[in-house]
Amino acid sequence: MLSPRGAELALRATGAPRPFRERVLLILWPAFVMAGVLEALVFVVVDPLTLHWFGAEPLQWSASAVYSVMFLIFWGVIATSGAITHLLEGPEPGPNR
Repeated sequence: MLSPRGAELALRATGAPRPFRERVLLILWPAFVMAGVLEALVFVVVDPLTLHWFGAEPLQWSASAVYSVMFLIFWGVIATSGAITHLLEGPEPGPNR
């Protein structure tokens, strides 16, 4: 009888695709971590209370609102990049392909 981990490894050896939930988490988790790093790097240099959108007046948002919105934008862009990479990777060539 195989352990759950052994069964998972045996399933991977047959070339079966990962479950959708697992693939989504493999994209979103690293994107989440890197969005936090990118936000820290950006806001060390940029003051969130003096942000201008395309030359308009400064935003009248609180600093935490700017941090939150920018984090979500960073996370979305990085996750999209990871998802596109995953889609372009495609299935591995097998013996019958």
